Amino acid sequence: MSEANPLSAKQVQLKGFSRTLAELEWLLLILVLLYYVSPGAHIDAGLGVVIAMSAFALFVIAFRYANFFTRESRWKLAIESWVMIVFISYVSYHTGGVNSPLLNLYLMVLITSALTLGKVTTLLEFLLIAVVYLYMGIPEYSRTSFTIVDFSHLMTLFAPFLLITYLTTMLAADVHDGMEVLRLLSETDELTGLNNRRAFTRLVSREAKKASRYGRPYSIMMIDIDNLKAINDRHGHSAGDSLLKMVSDSVSDSLRESDIAARVGGDEFLIMLTETDSERAREAGLRLRTAIGNTIHRADDLTITTTVSIGISSYPDDSKDLNEIMEFADKALYQSKMDGRDTITAYHDIA
Repeated sequence: MSEANPLSAKQVQLKGFSRTLAELEWLLLILVLLYYVSPGAHIDAGLGVVIAMSAFALFVIAFRYANFFTRESRWKLAIESWVMIVFISYVSYHTGGVNSPLLNLYLMVLITSALTLGKVTTLLEFLLIAVVYLYMGIPEYSRTSFTIVDFSHLMTLFAPFLLITYLTTMLAADVHDGMEVLRLLSETDELTGLNNRRAFTRLVSREAKKASRYGRPYSIMMIDIDNLKAINDRHGHSAGDSLLKMVSDSVSDSLRESDIAARVGGDEFLIMLTETDSERAREAGLRLRTAIGNTIHRADDLTITTTVSIGISSYPDDSKDLNEIMEFADKALYQSKMDGRDTITAYHDIA
């Protein structure tokens, strides 16, 4: 197991969103520039628009490419989307207000926000755009009395923004729900409901870094069911699966909320006991071994009992490297098997 923290599904997603947003920012700048140089463009503050384009370009370069932020996050994407709104608002105000062809650029921000930042942020951005839109309409409609016809006309022009925001937000919610289900399926052992090796690697790597940063101990407990193969051979795999579920239930019941458990092989389980030294880990292992050994499981008119062998290695007593701690826990488990099974061995006992 590598101690480097593998990217989670969410971080991979955020990196993809970030790349897309960067392309949209440059596309936005190019579209404004093309309008600026197009014949017949209505611009009442040419120098101001040039300054706005330059400032926006400098913001993108500084915020995205100056390596101020090495890890993608939603707040970073949110800041960029708010700056895009300010930029679009300024150039729209000086290129025709509510009649500006650049108003449609708001749709880029709203769609991106709905897909990446969620309903609340998108709603807040939509409300800001609505306020700016109404403000830009004041000069045109203040010349005469503002009638219901004028308001209806204004809302008709703004309706596509509301409709697209609503539809994109609903679609994004469905997509995010589906991705969350896929993430859970990809990181969960189907039979027991515990984490699989992939999820365990990611979660444990993160916790190991926290333990190193704050000087807190942790222990890795490796568990092997002693007679699963014999039960499969004698009674069939359905009985073996029932036994695995029973052991996984015992493991889950023994854990604190901060602990991490996974099924990583046919009959092997891994547990990370956070803020737990070797002695306390041995006590936890004894309780778990006793609970499993005293449980009588019945499946398909069969009465099944089992025992487990356990190996333990701890940080920082045995090692300060997560890879070595995992390796030492495996060696301690092997020693438990050599000692007749149904045994707990801590690595420092054999080192």
